[in-house]
Amino acid sequence: MTKYIVKRVLFGLVTLFALATITFYLMHAIPGTPFSGEMRQLSDAIRDKLIEQYDLDKPYHVQYIKYLKNAVTGDFGTSLHRKGAQVMDIIGKGLPYTASLGAVSFCIAMFVGISLGLVAAFSKKPWINGTVAFIATVGVSVPSFLVALLMMLLFGVKLGWLPMIGLSGWKNFIMPGVALALGPIAMISRLVKSGLQEELRQDYVTLAKSKGTGEVTVVLRHALKNAILPVITYAGPLLATLVTGSFVVETMFTIPGIGAEFVNSVTNRDYTLIMALTIIYGAFIIIANIATDLISAAIDPRVRLK
Repeated sequence: MTKYIVKRVLFGLVTLFALATITFYLMHAIPGTPFSGEMRQLSDAIRDKLIEQYDLDKPYHVQYIKYLKNAVTGDFGTSLHRKGAQVMDIIGKGLPYTASLGAVSFCIAMFVGISLGLVAAFSKKPWINGTVAFIATVGVSVPSFLVALLMMLLFGVKLGWLPMIGLSGWKNFIMPGVALALGPIAMISRLVKSGLQEELRQDYVTLAKSKGTGEVTVVLRHALKNAILPVITYAGPLLATLVTGSFVVETMFTIPGIGAEFVNSVTNRDYTLIMALTIIYGAFIIIANIATDLISAAIDPRVRLK
C-alpha cells in the first residue's frame, strides 16, 4: 500500500504540474494584460511601471519558472487587482465559508441519497419508487441555481422562514446546502438502488437468508458494503468539488467563498489568484481520489491497489 500511495502522490504532482502549465499559458494566450481595463485612465509611465512591477514584461517561460519556484515554497504572490493583498490571505478568508457549506451539502447528499436508495431498493410500492425516481430526475435535470432561486422565492421571500444572505447561522446553510446537494442526491440514490438490487440477487445473500439470517442484517452487514462501493468512488470527487465551491450558489446567497473569488479572478484576469485557486482545486481532487481508492480497498478485499 505504501508503494501505491507514493506512486499516486508522484503521479498527482505531475498532474498538478501539467495543470499549472496549461492554465498559465492559456491565461497569457488571451490578448492584453490584467491592467487592460485600467490602462485607459493611466499614463504610459504608470502602465509600464505596473507591468514591470509584476514581471509581465518578461518572457513567459521566465515568469513561469519564477512562479513555480515561489509556489513550491507556498508563496503564490500578491493579487494583481487588490493592492497589497496576498493571494493566500484572500483564499484563507473565503475557504472556511466554502468548506463549511460544502461539508454540509456533502452530508445532506450522502444521508438523503443513501436513504432514498435503500427505500427504493426494498419498496415494492409503485408510488414510493415513482417518488424516488422523480426526485432523481429533478436532481439531475434541474440546475442548482434554479433550485436555489425557487427556494429563495418560496422560503425566503414569500414565507420568510429562512435567511437568504451569508452564513451567519445554521439556518443560512439550509437553502444553499440543499441546492448544492440535490444533484448528488439523485446520483447517489440511483447508485445505491441499482447496486443493492444487484447484490441482493447474489448467491451469498441467498445462502445467508437460508441460514436464517434476517433481511436487515443481510443488507447492512453484507450487501450494502458491496453496493456502496460505487458511491464511495463518486463521493471522493464530489467532496472535493463541493469543498472548493460553487460560484453561482455562493453569489446568489452572497457568500464570500472562494467560488465567487474564482469567477472574479477570471473576469479581472488576476493571474496569481487564478493560478492559486486552480492548483488548490486540482490538489483537492487528487487527494480525494487517493482517499477514495484507499477506502474502497479497505471495505472490499477484492479491490487491489497496484
